[in-house]
Amino acid sequence: MNARHRQDNIVRHLRRNGTSTIAELAREAGASRRTVLRDISALRDAGFVIHSESGRGGGLQLDPQSVQTTARLSVAEVFALLISVASMRAAGNLPFSGLADTGLAKIEKALPADKIRDLRQFLDCLYVGTLAPQVDISDLGEIDPALLPAFEAAFLERRHLAFEYRDAKGVITQRSIEPQAMLILPPLWYLVAWDPARDGFRHFRMDRISGPNCVKDTHFRRRHVTFDDTVRPLHDAPR
Repeated sequence: MNARHRQDNIVRHLRRNGTSTIAELAREAGASRRTVLRDISALRDAGFVIHSESGRGGGLQLDPQSVQTTARLSVAEVFALLISVASMRAAGNLPFSGLADTGLAKIEKALPADKIRDLRQFLDCLYVGTLAPQVDISDLGEIDPALLPAFEAAFLERRHLAFEYRDAKGVITQRSIEPQAMLILPPLWYLVAWDPARDGFRHFRMDRISGPNCVKDTHFRRRHVTFDDTVRPLHDAPR
């Protein structure tokens, strides 16, 4: 378990139990006492108010007000929320879109300036549209949860993305591409990329991608992607 997940577990445990000891938190996080103490210090530095009670039976208490004013969402997590709302809006089944937009705007405002910059760069790559009725979606599968974190590095750092791809006939190939855009055609999601091996753009259904990873020491240039009239950038999509 990485530091972020340990610290999230610690906050969740303190919120649910009110008071907890270091030993209890260590068992909850699956870490040593020393590691938990470092995590507590990092949480305090991040703005969480955690009180220590001395004496027998004492422990740690989390001030719930500090949770409400501390943003711990990563760029990828905020982006995931935004694209989920965008995809539901594009599908026409988001009854509370106004409230969703307001809530997401508040989250965005709470992000540091560098994360805001990364988020906007991320969003510039997102397009939405309507799926043609003749497209077969009978084999629609789950999207690999590792894909979005890999996208964050690939899109923001302009690094090649390698993965295993299964096409419509079930043929599996290894691909290494230059990601240029993400296209949502509910209920299908596509990665639009330049494929150097084929010297052209390719659309990859995200539910057919597995084992994604960014390739070190690679870099590519941003290319202009042309879509038809039914596709628009997210920031131009109707709300």
